[in-house]
Amino acid sequence: MSALILALTAGAVVGLTLGALGGGGGVLAVPALIYLLGLTPVAATTASLVIVVVTSAAALSAHARDGHVRWRTGLLFAAAGAVPAMLGGALAARLPGALLTAAFALVAGAAAVRMLRRRGPVDEDVPVRPVRAAAAGAGLGGITGVLGVGGGFLAVPALVGVLGLRTRVAVGTGLVVVTANALAALTQRAGTIDTLDWTVLGPFAGAAVLGAWDGGRLSAKVSEEALQRVFAVLLLAVAVFMLIDAVV
Repeated sequence: MSALILALTAGAVVGLTLGALGGGGGVLAVPALIYLLGLTPVAATTASLVIVVVTSAAALSAHARDGHVRWRTGLLFAAAGAVPAMLGGALAARLPGALLTAAFALVAGAAAVRMLRRRGPVDEDVPVRPVRAAAAGAGLGGITGVLGVGGGFLAVPALVGVLGLRTRVAVGTGLVVVTANALAALTQRAGTIDTLDWTVLGPFAGAAVLGAWDGGRLSAKVSEEALQRVFAVLLLAVAVFMLIDAVV
């Protein structure tokens, strides 16, 4: 299968996942870029940030129209995570590829287990605790910068488990965090963007944007519990695969 077809297919899946689940775009994009398109871990995390920025911004508009975005909460998360995301982006360039892969797998696996252990929706009107939101946002920002993901695969569980948002609202609000965190982390890697293969990255990102619009519509038709379980199982599968690859 040609690189172009692989890029289009992977991009569509990444976009659909991010649009429907509010995260998971980067957690799928990074392994796809490494294992399907042959990028190094460092290059893949940079390319993933580009893809996540444009895709999450596209998905955010659909969720905002449906009223599923808590802007104040999302912006608080994003503001707290901006500096840690930039610092993490600088640190990532100094870490070995195997360590990045293993760290990525462990963080994704932990988030998946937390989501699988949670049962049922919670009250959408739970008040936001600013200190708790800021602390969680700062941690997500640092992880975003190091691992080259938007943080949605962690932001959604945090918004549900830590702040008490319903899954559907957490999905939309998480996209605010994803977009801002990925953009902040990308500023630290701006000098390496011109080294990426845009003949592959361009189609990947374009297919991801189209998939994100479809994913946004899909999320309105699927139950919150189903969204949560799909998200968790997806994360766990990717985490196991990448951890095995890192240690073998």
